[in-house]
Amino acid sequence: MRTVVDIDEKSLREARVALGTTTKVETVNRALAEVAALAARRRDLQRLASGGLPALGDEVLYRDAWR
Repeated sequence: MRTVVDIDEKSLREARVALGTTTKVETVNRALAEVAALAARRRDLQRLASGGLPALGDEVLYRDAWR
């Protein structure tokens, strides 16, 4: 799909350097993927921090798992 957008050239250059990309398309697509991955990691961390995986603190479970 083709989409026309105005992109800040300075931000694009900085993103290109940070991501190691060479083209505008590659840079924009990689940046979008990175942002989506970051959001997923944040959701996972919030889940862990809120007790979403209570078994992580179960010492008996871990001890038995390594037998």
